[in-house]
Amino acid sequence: MSTVDTERMNHTRVAPRTGSRPITRRLFTIGEVAEYTGLPVHTLYTMTSQRRIPFVKAGRLVKCDLKAIDAWIERHSVKPLS
Repeated sequence: MSTVDTERMNHTRVAPRTGSRPITRRLFTIGEVAEYTGLPVHTLYTMTSQRRIPFVKAGRLVKCDLKAIDAWIERHSVKPLS
């Protein structure tokens, strides 16, 4: 099972830490979000520059919160006609 498959199940990546509790990542790179969604990296960068998807800007870095991406996907999903 790949790291992305694990992230899909957990929506977070757990990193080891020298304490009793692990650190849970909240933000992911555009490349990781591209793997998660199946969209090309270029498309995601275009969508961020057009502010069509939620993202966080930290200096030059563009990161995405997978919970926000999941909510965006849900809002933009086309529902079948009943």
